[in-house]
Amino acid sequence: MTRRKREKEGEAHRMEVPNAILLGQVKEAVRTGHTATINVKGYSMRPFLEHCRDKVRLAPVAGLAVGDAVLAEISPDLYVLHRIIRIEDDRVTLMGDGNLRGVEHCYRKDVVAVVTHYYRKGRTISAADPRLQRCVRIWRRCLPFRRYLLYAYRINLKLVNLI
Repeated sequence: MTRRKREKEGEAHRMEVPNAILLGQVKEAVRTGHTATINVKGYSMRPFLEHCRDKVRLAPVAGLAVGDAVLAEISPDLYVLHRIIRIEDDRVTLMGDGNLRGVEHCYRKDVVAVVTHYYRKGRTISAADPRLQRCVRIWRRCLPFRRYLLYAYRINLKLVNLI
């Protein structure tokens, strides 16, 4: 179907922009006090965020706490949306919820934005929601057997998609 036909029929045109470009623009927008909503790409934040299904709203950083999901620039033009697992002085340690090992390190100044809202399956969930925060705390404690929980989660996703 051509672009012109899509526009006539009211279909939205979707264009994918490389992360380095998109997130650089998000960084500038957030720096000037705006918020930005982006689609999630990748599987490192499973089970809380799903690739190409969920979105997050990013806002300027007011303060950082362990458990916050943040967008950070870990090296020039390399961004990750991961959760803070440790803060020591000016250093921040990040880890994806879906990661079994491996962490990223950055400085407070490298944290571009903080997630304020999650958009999952048509619902909006505040990052400050007590139920979500409780689930995040429990998930962090499950690191030793996270591999098995993620395996069960993937099987469940496949079964749900078959139905």
